[in-house]
Amino acid sequence: MSRPLARSERVAWARLARTPRIGPLSFHRMIARYGGAAAALERLPTLNRDVAPPDAARIEDEIDALADMGAELLCSCEPDYPPLLAALDAPPPAIAARGNARLAHRPTVAIVGAREASAAGLLLAERIAQDLGEAGFVVVSGLARGIDGAAHRASLKTGTIAVLAGGLDKPYPPQNRALHDEIAEKGLVIAEAPLGAVARARDFPRRNHVVSGLSRGVVVIEAALRSGSLITARAAAEQGRDVMAAPGSPLDARARGSNALIKSGAALVEDAEDVLAALNAAPPLRPLQPLTLTFDEAPRAGLAAKLTRYLSPTPVHINDLARLAGASAGAVAAALTELELEGRAASLPGGYAASPGAGFADRD
Repeated sequence: MSRPLARSERVAWARLARTPRIGPLSFHRMIARYGGAAAALERLPTLNRDVAPPDAARIEDEIDALADMGAELLCSCEPDYPPLLAALDAPPPAIAARGNARLAHRPTVAIVGAREASAAGLLLAERIAQDLGEAGFVVVSGLARGIDGAAHRASLKTGTIAVLAGGLDKPYPPQNRALHDEIAEKGLVIAEAPLGAVARARDFPRRNHVVSGLSRGVVVIEAALRSGSLITARAAAEQGRDVMAAPGSPLDARARGSNALIKSGAALVEDAEDVLAALNAAPPLRPLQPLTLTFDEAPRAGLAAKLTRYLSPTPVHINDLARLAGASAGAVAAALTELELEGRAASLPGGYAASPGAGFADRD
């Protein structure tokens, strides 16, 4: 049930979320199993003594520092947390938000694309973002150079949300610092990483998943075949969002990815009217139903060893693992959580699991 957290609860929630080896799936499984973040923290030493959460004082300091900059830490169980993001099967447990948090409760569309965009691509991004804003949509993007920046600038007056790969105090790239500050004042800036975290290459795919998770649909304008924009589009498809792409010249490498999306079934869009038509033609977006597990039993002896043998780089659904192991899905989920804390398993969105370091193709 959605409810505001008291400060002590928020600190416990953030400590568990920031604990090494605990990803969003393991986090929410532990909340379901133990009944809350504080109770889960108490059980951590019995699961793995080598896994230690950050000190409570560190989280307290971060909450105070966020408040000083006019921001707040939103937990996924709270009413101000973005509703589309909360509807994912494993939403980011906590995000920092600076600006107008209610913008994420309005209709949203993401616009993403090439950093080294063409003039035509930049103009198209500007026009679509401005027209979508006038139609009542908030534009979401990743604050990158090129298409992202153009979409943000064109929708500043009507509402825009920037998602950072680093901490809320470490916007990237430096060239967009002024734009970041303007969005923080007039729109909304969101970061999953803690304050002080500098964006690394491996952080951007996770940022892209938040961009798509915040949005009703994703519009791709100019994207190479191997690009972050295609990761965002793939994440959108996995999350049940609509994927749209603007066509480009087959002679331009920047259009090969977006053209490939269209060949694969993405809606072809040339203007905001096409985007609105694609959204209206799609079935109403329904929140994804999270994998519901009843933790009515502890993992039986030998189950963890059996699951370790079953796991491979190929993702397998938890229901299939339970059937093969002759155990309940709840017991398997509990065992997987413990294995993940030990670095012996990887939990993936949609109720899948694999060996450590594995994931769906191009997820990283």
